[in-house]
Amino acid sequence: MESGGRARGNQSSPGDTGVPLVDPGVPLVGREAETEEIMRRLDAGRSRGEVLLLTGDSGAGKSALLDLAAAHVRREGGRVLRAVGSESEAHLAFAGLHQLLRPVLAALDGLPARQREALRTVLGLDAGAGTPDGMTVGLAVLTLLSDLSDPSLSDLSDPSGLSDPFELSGPSYPAPLLLLVDDAQWIDRASLDALSFVARRMADEPVTLLVGAHSADALPGLDKGCARLELGPLSGAAANRLLDRQPAPPSGRTRVRILQEAAGNPLALVELTRAAGTRPFAGSGVEGPLPVTDRLERVFARQLESLPTAARRPLLLLAAADATDGPAASRGIPEVDDPVWASAERAGLVRQEGPRISFRHPLIRSAVYHAASFEERRHAHLSLARLLHEEPDRRAWHLAAATTRPDEEVSAALRQTADRARRRGGHAAAAAALARAAELSPHRADQARLLTEAARTAVLTGQLGWVEHLSAEARRRTEDPVLTSGAALATGQLMALSRNHAAAFALLARTGEELAAAHSSRALEALAAAAVVRYYSGEESQRQRIEDLLSAVPDDANPDEGDALRAWILAVCDPNGAGASLAPALPGLIAEAGDDPGRLTALAIVAWLLDRTALAVQTFDEASDRWQARGSLPDGLGCAVGWAYLEQGRWADARAVAAEISTVASAAGLDHAEACAHALDATVLALLGDPAAARRAAEQALLLVDPPHSRSVAVGAHRALGLAALAEGDHDTAYARFRSAFTDDGDPVHYHVSYTVLAELAATAVRRGPREDAAVLLEQAARHLSTGTSARLTATLHRGRALLAEPHRAEHHFRAALAETGGEQWPFEQAQTRLDYGEWLRRQRRIAEARPLLTAALDTFRRLGARPWTDRAQAELRAAGIEAADSPVPRAFTELSPQQQQIVQLAARGLTNRQIGARLFLSPRTVGSHLYRVFPKLGITARAQLRDVVEGTLTGTGRS
Repeated sequence: MESGGRARGNQSSPGDTGVPLVDPGVPLVGREAETEEIMRRLDAGRSRGEVLLLTGDSGAGKSALLDLAAAHVRREGGRVLRAVGSESEAHLAFAGLHQLLRPVLAALDGLPARQREALRTVLGLDAGAGTPDGMTVGLAVLTLLSDLSDPSLSDLSDPSGLSDPFELSGPSYPAPLLLLVDDAQWIDRASLDALSFVARRMADEPVTLLVGAHSADALPGLDKGCARLELGPLSGAAANRLLDRQPAPPSGRTRVRILQEAAGNPLALVELTRAAGTRPFAGSGVEGPLPVTDRLERVFARQLESLPTAARRPLLLLAAADATDGPAASRGIPEVDDPVWASAERAGLVRQEGPRISFRHPLIRSAVYHAASFEERRHAHLSLARLLHEEPDRRAWHLAAATTRPDEEVSAALRQTADRARRRGGHAAAAAALARAAELSPHRADQARLLTEAARTAVLTGQLGWVEHLSAEARRRTEDPVLTSGAALATGQLMALSRNHAAAFALLARTGEELAAAHSSRALEALAAAAVVRYYSGEESQRQRIEDLLSAVPDDANPDEGDALRAWILAVCDPNGAGASLAPALPGLIAEAGDDPGRLTALAIVAWLLDRTALAVQTFDEASDRWQARGSLPDGLGCAVGWAYLEQGRWADARAVAAEISTVASAAGLDHAEACAHALDATVLALLGDPAAARRAAEQALLLVDPPHSRSVAVGAHRALGLAALAEGDHDTAYARFRSAFTDDGDPVHYHVSYTVLAELAATAVRRGPREDAAVLLEQAARHLSTGTSARLTATLHRGRALLAEPHRAEHHFRAALAETGGEQWPFEQAQTRLDYGEWLRRQRRIAEARPLLTAALDTFRRLGARPWTDRAQAELRAAGIEAADSPVPRAFTELSPQQQQIVQLAARGLTNRQIGARLFLSPRTVGSHLYRVFPKLGITARAQLRDVVEGTLTGTGRS
């Protein structure tokens, strides 16, 4: 633990070694501003969630500040849960989470059954029936923390789950709950994923999360969007004050040199002062400075020399080689009352925390470990492995650390560790174990196979550089085309979600060709990934290349999933051409998929592409319990579910999908996947009538991609910008944005997304004057679509033609647009057509016929929360001689946030706060907090009133 920088005054402890003490009332020297910021967040954290990332070099004082926060919270009667990362456990899935939650494992019994099972499985407490998905694990942690912070504010005190939300908030704040994660750069990836999930959803929880990490290390999921407090070097004045507060303050040349070499690092100032007090510095001081880490390790190594051999070897080495937070005796290390620990504690190398011994700083552990010879370290790892026969994962890694030559037995143990990690959803830990198993395997063929498997597993971590490295290592060890192509496929699948689509497609096409030549069943898998790139890029030459390769793959290449994969490839590459013929077969293919979430999701995407929106949404919902079951990384075309929800009027669900994919993709550095999510969210925001937020999201999407090579995102983002301009009544800008979806020659920029703007293009053309260009473009699009026009596109074309036609021809097209079968699948688009038709009828002085259409359109816009279109429909009704009923409840509902709308709908159906939280991945307290805030807006005082208030107003907006 970092101890440098604590302000001590004249305090000292018995047997004081110069180790500064934590005084919760006194800021750390030179860290007064940082201390104040942390205390402010701790106080705020009693009423709302707070997340703060402390970053800095080793010894900058991160651990000292975390110690200060812990002491403050304990003094206030609060609870502190703490985890400290270590290199030796970085590859053990959920080890960090287990360490954090170990003191409160008994509280898992109060979780909902599914969450309890998932959390117990990943923590290794139960075997589990399957692999828990990351969303359920994250929700379980969130619910647990919510319960721990104050059970009286959750559904636990209300078995019915129907208490009024006003009862869930009282005048007094709960005792604080503080989560501390130190050395987070060494926390395993699975635990970081769970913590980042919680961090994004704890705004309404009285919980504070403080995370300390080295500045140079990335923390996926936590390094973006979290407040950051960077600890730089102490100022000269602060460094001198810290030296003055040491038991033996240095002076003269010694002081000057300490200040120079410490360079403002608090721990270096303290430790070099202590070293100078026991052994003067040699030399004149003209020698060059050493790196801080090397210098301090040498300082700690010199301190080791004064310890008895029994304490130094093997006692401290055993502790340094094993990073578990359990009692020393559980690792075969003498208990804390053993006299051999006394000298190490007096030297300031370790500290006692109840029955546990811990190193005072990670550098001490490093110094102890590296000061030993290799043989000594190897013996320590072997000793620990013998003691850990009941903990096979830790045992396997200790055996691996002690092994330098190929060893089939150790390699097998690591393979078993990887299997267990995968079953718990720890994909990073599994990939690391497989990679090390490959290094220790005696046979090159097995090495290549294991490295390929590691690369495929690492895809689910989103770490493209790691996947590329593993794939390259696999190719170095074999010329087997199936293995080399499999490694390349892993790289290409992940690269498809980045912005380098040209390279991704080239790799995947080449891989598909090689696999087809080798008669591998994975050839279709490579072409499916290539089809994703084709969709993103919109490049026509890629479609032809995929179709040529597809014809070379035998029909029996993948008998289990071949039909579904071929459907996927054809629909993604050419939904209005070759893919259109698949529409009649879709229900049968979906039925054959059974409860396989992967196949269901793939076929749902096909249904969405073919404008079978209702079928797509139904299928997505069937697969929703296992959505992202393979990990938190978004699959190719993962935003399709969000677009399907948007089209069917489930806008809150669409935004939820966008938010989740954006967060996960951002953490993984997958720019294109993140851009897709931003484009989706921008579209919903524009429809809801928040043009400023829509523009920000759309512009962010465009910044993340290279628009000429990511046409699907570019067209989608410009569509959102056009809708935002339309919401503000700026028809010139809107037309320009919609027109950019087509080339100057009238060809679609993107073969699928461009056609979604046709009707809006016509509508804005009418309002800005000249219609000729839009009319020509519309008819050219109709010719392009003639062979595979869906009911939705047919309705779109009719609406556009009606808007652009002469008065005597318009009505035919309006009626045809509304007559298309299945129009209710796209409620917003149908309401737009009704609004346009009603407006046209009113201008033809056919007022009586216009009113029902305008009223129906207004009802839909209100229900969806489409404020700009609601205002326009109301204006048209007033012009038709009707003052639209302005019920305060529907208006109030549409003014709620999308998430609040979802919560109200589910609560109105009788779901408890805990059940709602499980649906929406929120804690019960967050649900109750939202309801508490929306009741006054809806003009109600009891939960039982919700159903009466919203029934009939919200039909069709929620999940069935």
